[in-house]
Amino acid sequence: MRTVTYGAACSLDGFITAADGAIDWLHFSKDVGEVMRKYMAGVDTFLMGRKTWDVVRAQGGGGGGGGKASSKIKTFVFSRTLDPKDVSGAQLVKDNAGEFVRNLKSQEGGKICVMGGGILGQSLFEAGVIDEVGLNIHPILLGSGVPLFRDAGRRIKLQMTECRTLDGGCILADYLVIGKAAATRKRKRTRAA
Repeated sequence: MRTVTYGAACSLDGFITAADGAIDWLHFSKDVGEVMRKYMAGVDTFLMGRKTWDVVRAQGGGGGGGGKASSKIKTFVFSRTLDPKDVSGAQLVKDNAGEFVRNLKSQEGGKICVMGGGILGQSLFEAGVIDEVGLNIHPILLGSGVPLFRDAGRRIKLQMTECRTLDGGCILADYLVIGKAAATRKRKRTRAA
């Protein structure tokens, strides 16, 4: 079964953008670039909600995860309000996000990356289809903005798999969602064999 990772760069107080949508507080460095390259090498599917899609499109991105379009990378945009013509280079999904992702996980393929914010993430946590959480925590308190996490209606236990500092005082923190850990470890052993 494929792995679904939810995560992002966030402020210490848990926001992925400032209240006005600004991301000028994000610190980019060589080590962050290396972490991203290593992770993205196994990703072949991106999931994003409408708001993230709007930001990606405004920055000149689209299908292929927000950068250059790639036939190897599939992008699914979850929205009940967008029209299919509004998601050029991606596939629009109006169905139940949890059921769609559960089905997607059972298909052949690489890692699945949830890009962006809390509303899509919330529905996927509620459905129990998130396997990993990856954070790049920045040393700033924004006070308000778009929250990384929203109430999933239950507690979700995590097991830390990595924690280290990055350039600029950032912290890389990766977790497995408990209950999914055994399946993930088994899958890694199978791939290595």
